Amino acid sequence: MNAPAEFARAVCPHDCPDTCAMRVTVENGRAIKVTGDPDHPPTQGVLCTKVSRYAERVHHPKRLTQPMKRVGRKGEGRFEPISWEEACEIAAARLGEISQRAPEAIVPYSYAGTMGLVQGDSIAQRFFHKLGASRLDRTICAAAGAAGLRYTYGAALGMHTEFFAESEVILIWGANPIASNLHFWTRAQEAKRQGATLIAIDPYRSLTAEKCHQHIALKPGTDGALALGMMHVLIVEDRLDHDYIAAHTHGYEALKARALTYTPAHVAQICGIDEQAIVDLARLYGSTRKAAIRMNYGLQRVRGGGNAVRAIACLPALTGAWRERAGGVLLSSSGWAPTDAEALQRPDLMPGWPKQLPRTINMNQIGDALTHAGDAAFGPKVEAIVVYNSNPVAVAPDSGKVAAGFAREDLFTIVLEQFQTDSADYADLLLPATTQLEHLDVHKSYGHTHVMANLPAIAPVGEARPNTEIFRMIARKMGLTEPALFESDDEVAAQAFRWDDPALAGTDWETLKSSGWVKLKIADAPFANGGFRTPSGKCEFHSNVLERAGLDPLPDYLPPYESADGAPELAARYPLAMISPPARNFLNSTFVNVESLRATEGEPHVDLNPADAAPRGIEDGDKVRIFNDRGTMHARARVSERAREGLVVGLSIWWKKLAPDGRNANEVTSQALTDLGGSATFYDCLVEVERA
Repeated sequence: MNAPAEFARAVCPHDCPDTCAMRVTVENGRAIKVTGDPDHPPTQGVLCTKVSRYAERVHHPKRLTQPMKRVGRKGEGRFEPISWEEACEIAAARLGEISQRAPEAIVPYSYAGTMGLVQGDSIAQRFFHKLGASRLDRTICAAAGAAGLRYTYGAALGMHTEFFAESEVILIWGANPIASNLHFWTRAQEAKRQGATLIAIDPYRSLTAEKCHQHIALKPGTDGALALGMMHVLIVEDRLDHDYIAAHTHGYEALKARALTYTPAHVAQICGIDEQAIVDLARLYGSTRKAAIRMNYGLQRVRGGGNAVRAIACLPALTGAWRERAGGVLLSSSGWAPTDAEALQRPDLMPGWPKQLPRTINMNQIGDALTHAGDAAFGPKVEAIVVYNSNPVAVAPDSGKVAAGFAREDLFTIVLEQFQTDSADYADLLLPATTQLEHLDVHKSYGHTHVMANLPAIAPVGEARPNTEIFRMIARKMGLTEPALFESDDEVAAQAFRWDDPALAGTDWETLKSSGWVKLKIADAPFANGGFRTPSGKCEFHSNVLERAGLDPLPDYLPPYESADGAPELAARYPLAMISPPARNFLNSTFVNVESLRATEGEPHVDLNPADAAPRGIEDGDKVRIFNDRGTMHARARVSERAREGLVVGLSIWWKKLAPDGRNANEVTSQALTDLGGSATFYDCLVEVERA
């Protein structure tokens, strides 16, 4: 006889600003349905297409359910099952030997496979800190933008998503929220129905751009110039809030001098757009304080990404838009949550803390790191890598070099995973990890201002274990005795936030567990009276911190590394700029193996403007080769004016082994880093395209 259905609350763990609250229907220990929680104000009962099929992912027939060890060559993906006891013995023996001899030869590799603070980097970080392993600079997605906000506002702070519904002008800048920020899009549509003007600023006419009043299709990587051009018009036409500037900003006169060099005519040439469009955009933006900007991370994945975010973030302080709750800017709200990173990650466990720290490897340059022989400057050759919450063989740039590094027979590789991904195929040990419905976690959001608790809805599938438990098991087998390595998930979650912070006053972990979520106590218009978290307490147009570091203290436009302006000789050989934004049915490389979603996405394809397709003899539907000096990939061409002239758009990120040619867009992307934050430059990429 079947047991009656039970209902559990959960949190979507994926790398998305919406951080949705979920309701899970459980029958006989199996999750049969996942829906949005109607009681959670940001979620409003709605999930995206991907996560609404989460139960299909949890109980997928190809789910990893037991530990395995490699029996074939690296990359073949051939394994045999073993016990957890044997798996931990193998891991402990190899990691123990290396850590005794050269601990920096061990490298952790993780990112946002889960956004949870417990299963993300708590026990795992403590484990690697205790070993003295190399540190990982986790900058693959958002670090340039986060740095831009930090140098301007003092942290990753922004306006409340819900108040976009009251805005009169909304600039959707480098974002496609229909695909990647559904609940913001709901608020933008509400504003549109009430008369707001929506303008998309994006090289590509995305699904979102098609539904806005206007689409400004600038060249990739030129967003900073456009923002400075808008400033020029605002200053020349005196569309400024002088009182706000005087009271709550620092460095206006210097910024003014910089902006006045960016005339609309000059900016039009840089951006490849009409001069009048720049003037009209600035006038519209300066016409009301209820002007809001929703940035997303695409615009900062270029050489000058940090400066571009700095420039855009200056705009609402110039016009006084921050005085209104329906005015301002949002790239990330994650800085509002009083996370206690030191308590979670325990950097004090590092042997030389705080003066002599292990080396840091930037995750965007893992291809170089894994193929480096080691020397005095780099340090020891990488001998072991432990991958969790990531799929670097698919997602890291310069993919050919990444795969070559992982293919080293002398590299000991452990992968914690839910499925046999591209990276898992290279593992020596493949360890089954739980999904969000099977473990405990706690979350903040970078798109709204709630913190949230996730409690397990079902028991672990098969022999899967939470990340935290896997690291505890290996640590125990290694003979480590540090108490912090063996704290329970519940104990770790209780340390996740500074509960005495005013934003969480009156809340603790037990309260959060019982309520499911808590809204942070933040003013509706958080910077109406200043109060920025910078050293000056003001919006810093001029950053003394940057100046002391020997960097430009003012926002500026930096041409892409790979462009006609930045590298004319390279552009002569590879004249097309390529960007690879997320496909609607995938989330980074997650969900690519869900057959229903992959079937909806079809096959890898690239959008190409007719003006670029015709001279190359490419017609709609042709198979084409996209290539540069780093690599090559094949895809189906879609000849369309959705891509501006000179642009190739390859929606990503496919698992390489599920693509027809075994490759994806990262075959051609670069390991070069952004101006600020050391982030990836995925959209700073020149290619050529030809018929296959």
